[in-house]
Amino acid sequence: QVQLVESGGGLVQAGGSLKLSCAASGRTFSDYAMGWFRQAPGKEREFVAAISWSGGTTKYEDSVRGRFTISRDNAKSTVYLQMNSLKPEDTAVYYCAADLFFDMVESGRLNNWGQGTQVTVSS
Repeated sequence: QVQLVESGGGLVQAGGSLKLSCAASGRTFSDYAMGWFRQAPGKEREFVAAISWSGGTTKYEDSVRGRFTISRDNAKSTVYLQMNSLKPEDTAVYYCAADLFFDMVESGRLNNWGQGTQVTVSS
């Protein structure tokens, strides 16, 4: 198992930016593909972005592609989500998650989750 702790959430105006971080511990971070998910009030949790163990492959949900960037620093055991041009509909609790297989991340059927960080975008 790997333990995940998100940070960097907050309140931002529409059009602004935030950078989320997710620090991992417990297992070799570079063994894992990583993903970001979000859950808005009254909605199901949805996939946002994923990155392979090396960082060489990424995948994005359509509504965030071109605005959000996922990256990782294996030396720091941390994955990031840079969010630009934020919109009120991006308001949600953002979670990071880990899996040994990149193709599994988007499914959300993962065993390793952080506690989440709140992102609120005001109009």
